[in-house]
Amino acid sequence: MEKRSDIFNTDCIEYMRTLPDNAFSIAICDPPYGIGADKNQISKANKRQGKAKVAWKDYGNAIWDSEPPPQAFFDEIRRVSRNQIIWGANHFIDRIPFKSPCWIVWDKDNGTTDFADCELAWTSFKTPVRKFRYKWSGFMQENMANKEIRLHPCQKPVALYGWLLKTYAKPGDTIFDPMTGSGSSRIAAYKLGYDFVGCEMDADFYNKSCERFNRECKGEIKTKDGRTIKELSLFNSI
Repeated sequence: MEKRSDIFNTDCIEYMRTLPDNAFSIAICDPPYGIGADKNQISKANKRQGKAKVAWKDYGNAIWDSEPPPQAFFDEIRRVSRNQIIWGANHFIDRIPFKSPCWIVWDKDNGTTDFADCELAWTSFKTPVRKFRYKWSGFMQENMANKEIRLHPCQKPVALYGWLLKTYAKPGDTIFDPMTGSGSSRIAAYKLGYDFVGCEMDADFYNKSCERFNRECKGEIKTKDGRTIKELSLFNSI
């Protein structure tokens, strides 16, 4: 039987408030860090310091990184899931006031660019710190033969979410992502056979991520005349 894979175009806090305690096994989320990345502040600052600059793609004028989510977001995440993996928590650890021996380090192998060398995720697991190395630097990616199309400013590779699920999820677990963005987490969960539920409040990102999911997981391709056809050969593994 095919596993569940649903995302909702809605506010994740409102959605979580409709759920019972421990509705999901694992919540994996990548919320705004509150570091001004929406206005390319980091890249501009490092350019002034003479560091290498990475081309910045224009994702529109929306303000999406001026502030991390409110405390209610983190309270609800912990209520509706038995375990959590929260990216960027080093920027808002005061909103997750719980010690953890298991932080995740994603080494992006990005050389001397003006972006961070690594990203950190707080987890509720009790295992030691773990590191995943996967190049993700501007136009350069670890798997250039199956390069991912960037459709979200904070997009993370499917391979990263695949590694997280292989490392921390167990058979029968249900996965929740309250801010799906590009949909990488959904694709990884589907390919590895986990039930998945997600939310994405931005209608444009929601539609693009759904199209991406249907293309990469269902083999559906939209033609120029609006028809949907199925590609029979599927896809790169994770």
